[in-house]
Amino acid sequence: MPERVVSDVVCPFCGCLCDDIEVVVRENRIVEVREACALGTAKFMSLSVGERITKPLLRVDGSVRQVSLEEALKEAAKMLADAERPLLYGWSSTECGAQAVGVALAEVLGGVLDNTSSVCHGPTVLATQDVGCPSCTLGQVKNRADLIIYWGCNPMQAHPRHMSRYTTFPRGFFRERGVKDKKIVVIDVRHTETARLADRFIQVELGKDYELLAAMRAALKEYEIPEKVAGVSRKDILEVVELMKNCQFGALFFGMGLTMSFGKHRNVDNAISLVKDLNAYTKFIIMPMRGHYNVAGANTVFTWETGFPYAVDFSRGYPRYNPGETAANDVLQNEECDAALIVASDPVSHFPAKAVKHLASIPVISIDFHHTPTTEISKVVIPAAVAGVEVEGTAYRMDTVPIRLKKVVEPPEGCLPDREILRMLLEKVCEIKGVETPVVKHA
Repeated sequence: MPERVVSDVVCPFCGCLCDDIEVVVRENRIVEVREACALGTAKFMSLSVGERITKPLLRVDGSVRQVSLEEALKEAAKMLADAERPLLYGWSSTECGAQAVGVALAEVLGGVLDNTSSVCHGPTVLATQDVGCPSCTLGQVKNRADLIIYWGCNPMQAHPRHMSRYTTFPRGFFRERGVKDKKIVVIDVRHTETARLADRFIQVELGKDYELLAAMRAALKEYEIPEKVAGVSRKDILEVVELMKNCQFGALFFGMGLTMSFGKHRNVDNAISLVKDLNAYTKFIIMPMRGHYNVAGANTVFTWETGFPYAVDFSRGYPRYNPGETAANDVLQNEECDAALIVASDPVSHFPAKAVKHLASIPVISIDFHHTPTTEISKVVIPAAVAGVEVEGTAYRMDTVPIRLKKVVEPPEGCLPDREILRMLLEKVCEIKGVETPVVKHA
């Protein structure tokens, strides 16, 4: 069989959703990936050489055996239907159709529905709900921005093509000289790989981002500020503020250095307020650096279906939203859920020990394409096709622009799309509960 080259493939790794990838396929195997970063290339190539789950697995009395998809779905549906308050978590590494079915399933079960933003950019969502968010598309940044600020993030390692596609290096319609037309400022607690490429690096004391943001807002409004704030001298603060005021178009990108350090959503609130203040002088926008390739899609789908972006609780028969009480970590650490469905995620590798301890003590169902610590504690494991490689779908880029994912190769025999697995699971749960299966319009 001759090689074929699939062009304009969207990379399903991070929130950049780079859509200029070329994938070389031979005999339904990916043999080469062009234009992608090392992380994106590894995602595509791991499907050919890595260890895949290709058969449903059932764990009984400590031993694991392969079962039919029908048996796995029947056991999973019974576990969920018998639970009083199941947790449905993950969703950020699958496409929007699967997320929509997940919302319907959570509502039928009266469970808690949460995605990975509760442990990354959940504070960003809270801050946006408080004060709004002056933003734009990444295309606008590429074509117009002459000042780029990276605060509490390291795109050179976490989003390797962000700087080359959208901010620092590309030539834009109004920035024809590329990097020569732009200033790059990095503000972080340590000197990162990204800081090495910056025109200016500001090192802030750990946990003092809020104070530095407040000092910048005060300096912008020409109030007197102390000689040193958060380890940064008055001189450096004033110079950066002058850069911000005098640019033609500024963009502030921030990561978990703001959202998960001391202050959390108040840090982001202050950063957004700084950008709003700057718009009295020039054009300035702010944007979170989203990690999982479709975590922005999970927030979007959950919002259009329930009114809330994450940490949605259906236990009273209608959606409630109270982060700090109804997020995945909260219900696990408080031992308030008695079963869990994990979709395209690995909480065992990332959650605190107390949350993992309770997760390991309850029945867990995993829908994933490869082995993880979470699948190792799961009673039922259902293999899935990989969205953006083996399945088409829609994902939302970090600037909330929807991008259509391409299908590049056929999935292994028996591996269905997440949305199909979830739809069958929903039907079986409804059959057990004796209710009509809801119609999911967006799946």
